[in-house]
Amino acid sequence: MRVYTSKAELCAFISKESTSTFSLGFVPTMGALHAGHLSLVNAALAQNNLVVVSIFVNPTQFDNPNDLNTYPRTLEEDIQLLETLSKTTIVVYAPSIDDIYGSEMDSERFDFGGLELQMEGKFRTGHFDGVGTIVKHLFEIVKPDNAYFGEKDFQQLQIIKKMVEITQLSVNVIGCPIEREPNGLAMSSRNIRLSIEEKETAALIYKILQSVKEKFRYENHTDISNWVTTQFTNHPLFELEYFQISDSINLVPIQQKNQSKTYRAFIAVFARDVRLIDNIALN
Repeated sequence: MRVYTSKAELCAFISKESTSTFSLGFVPTMGALHAGHLSLVNAALAQNNLVVVSIFVNPTQFDNPNDLNTYPRTLEEDIQLLETLSKTTIVVYAPSIDDIYGSEMDSERFDFGGLELQMEGKFRTGHFDGVGTIVKHLFEIVKPDNAYFGEKDFQQLQIIKKMVEITQLSVNVIGCPIEREPNGLAMSSRNIRLSIEEKETAALIYKILQSVKEKFRYENHTDISNWVTTQFTNHPLFELEYFQISDSINLVPIQQKNQSKTYRAFIAVFARDVRLIDNIALN
């Protein structure tokens, strides 16, 4: 498998491979790959001649230094996992901070039309400017035809679509369904920091979201939110950071149910110091 740490070498290889009928897929990751990432790569492989997978823990999207320092870094294992899918049609880009940012590691400021002000944006200062900056850099380096993102980070997916729109980058952003553990827990690189017992207990998060989807058919959204809060009150493992039902397009919190709109429920929960997020379509 080809592994590049230099954007110049990566771009030279892509340029050599390109033809008039060539399609390039891209899956940006921060590594610690799992089956959720592999589902994105498989989707990309099915629709493109070549797939670039970037592995880069991006400092500018972390507002918590401890979260950055403890984020798992497993490059060798990640490469081995990708090789189980293909050794010839996947290329890994694992750059250094200098290769991406040069001498100035600053986030660009974006106006995402209010998408950045909801949920994650309320609790992670500067997070989406960091996400927009790194994805914009990677899109400009890789120049993919199609880029694949998981719906577990649904707000991030909407942010990236908006970033492509306002920067007029020529890339098709494709959202892919959430991959889950057998117990329903959304797959995440952070899950490896949970004990076996904690991972089993964390199945509660998805069970609650499933109940929310059922309740949304006939209950008031305020009553649903209060019910969710009580599920986590004094819980021995979990601390609820937020729960929100939002318009799935603009992410604005629901005020009154409108049958012509689609909604999603979003949740963020701490299990000790491990932050877990999830969401579910409600209609």
